[in-house]
Order: sequence, then C-alpha cells, then structure tokens
Amino acid sequence: MLASVDFTTVEVCTKAGLTTFYLLFVMELKTRRVHFAGCTPNPTEEWMQQAGRELTNFDDGFLNGKKLLIMDRDPKFTSRFRALLRGEGIKSLRLPSRSPNLNAHIERFFGSLKSECLDQLILFSEQSLRSAVRKYLLHDHTERNHQGLDNQLIVPLERPPDTDSPIEATERLGGLLRSYRRTA
Repeated sequence: MLASVDFTTVEVCTKAGLTTFYLLFVMELKTRRVHFAGCTPNPTEEWMQQAGRELTNFDDGFLNGKKLLIMDRDPKFTSRFRALLRGEGIKSLRLPSRSPNLNAHIERFFGSLKSECLDQLILFSEQSLRSAVRKYLLHDHTERNHQGLDNQLIVPLERPPDTDSPIEATERLGGLLRSYRRTA
C-alpha cells in the first residue's frame, strides 16, 4: 500500500497572539482516506518521532500495512523520523525539491480543507483548530463525494434495513407537518 505525508499551516488566534500551527496529515492514496496526525506550533524532532511512533503503532497505527510513504524534502522529516519508518518496514520516498505536483492528492486535500473549512473560520485555540479539522475529516470521509473515486464516498454509510428511504422519510415528514397545521 502507498501513502503520502505532508504539512500544511494555519494561523490561529491564541493568548500569545496570532500563532502559526503546523498540521501533519497522512493519506492512503488508493482510498483517499486521510489521517490527522497532529498539530503543533513548533514541530521539533521529538514531536516528529512521537508522531511516527503513533502512525506505526502495532495495534492501530494508520501506516500499518503500508510499504511506501511519499514525502517532500521538508527538513521536519528528519533522518531519525525516516529511520523509525524504515524500522517498521516502510520505505520513505523523498520527492525532488519544489515538486508539489508529485504529491498532488494530499495537496488537493489541503486546498479543499482550507477553502471549505479553515478559511471560513476564525480559530481561537489549538482545541478549536483540532475540532474543526476532525469535523471536516468526518465530512470528507462520509458526506463528500470524490472525483478520483468515481464520485463515491470514502466511507459509504450503510442504512440499517429497518429505516425509511429518503423519499419515505420526506413523505412521512410532509404528513406530520400537514396534520400539525390542521391541529394548530
């Protein structure tokens, strides 16, 4: 399996003033499923090591089963980070400098994340940033169709067999509204 990793940034109003947060995302390229690996105003080598350990966690790491991870030449992807991945059987493929088109899927996701969510909000804390990103990912995976997947959802939701179809639910709601108007 093939995955890609990259950072994007966003400005957040904090008690210390306007702060740039670095957001780390990993994308499974076949399914376009995205994992938010974390955010920090200062992505140190130690922070990256911890993110790497969480991504490769034996039980539930997002990179479990992945063999190749595409990344740019950002200095935050240190040799220790790449060595940690290599120790877990994941080869790091570093892209040439100034070539964002070679990691186009995750770059396109960043464009959608910013234009559909983060650029529409005024964020006042790291907590509000994390909440907005989690809600957007839920929307992206379960409600937003993707052209690269033949306009399908990443995680199609199954309707329990005993629930109404959307048409039946609309008709039932219309009947309830009509009966309400008659009684009011």
